[in-house]
Amino acid sequence: MQLLLTIVVCLFAGAGAGLGTGFAGMSAAAVITPMLVTFLHIEPYTAVGIALASDVLASAVSAYTYGRNRNLDIRNGLIMMITVLAFTVVGSFVSSLVPSVAMGNFSVFMTLLLGIKFIVRPVMTTKEDMQQIPKRTRIIKSIVCGAIVGFICGFIGAGGGMMMLLLLTGVMGYELKTAVGTSVFIMTFTALTGSVSHFAIGGAPQWLPFFLCIIFTFGFARLAARIANRASAKTLNRATGRYSRHSRRRDSGLFAAGIWFIKIHRDPIAVFFPYLRGTISQSQ
Repeated sequence: MQLLLTIVVCLFAGAGAGLGTGFAGMSAAAVITPMLVTFLHIEPYTAVGIALASDVLASAVSAYTYGRNRNLDIRNGLIMMITVLAFTVVGSFVSSLVPSVAMGNFSVFMTLLLGIKFIVRPVMTTKEDMQQIPKRTRIIKSIVCGAIVGFICGFIGAGGGMMMLLLLTGVMGYELKTAVGTSVFIMTFTALTGSVSHFAIGGAPQWLPFFLCIIFTFGFARLAARIANRASAKTLNRATGRYSRHSRRRDSGLFAAGIWFIKIHRDPIAVFFPYLRGTISQSQ
């Protein structure tokens, strides 16, 4: 019975995470972590590590699919990724000075905001419009957006994927497919850093949910990325908006697990980026 429950929970968690990653560039941690904690009673620290490990391959296969369809900006993505990682340290330091009581609302808020944005005001920017933006301007915007996303990730440990997609479409002027492709490209490396840190510090995870979540998330992300790259901009905007609205309802239902998670750790950044917190603590 426990084996069947594990398979079912991992299937639904992987499906939700994979579809979110492939369609909208969502982080798998937003779906997998609360489900593993709530239904399988896995330790929150271990659950986050499993979610981040699932995020690595899901984001990688999504980025590969978007890249094959020329919907990926690698150069500016690399600039933004470096800035994100750097400012995560800054946000992590600031978070150590601020109480973390209300931080759990941010992921739900960003999911709702994303859904409303893509339904009410769809992204109809074309690649021709993107090419009209000067390279220097795009580089500057990549640094600024990376700093904002990195600081938020470091400060609250959630919402990075959503924030990144909003900034790529709203500030940098990316068309939606390129925005999602670039977002999952960046998340591949940030998730890899987080998962390696988790297992290096916390030890090996429970192997069955670990492999099941990775396999299911990978499969659904690959499927979603293929569909997304073949869909029209209008259809993708609707799919992204509707998925985000449904995700908001799901996140609200699992919010109690998130609050418990925050109360346990009191410092959510130490969970997502443990090496960074240790480095900051030693420097103080």
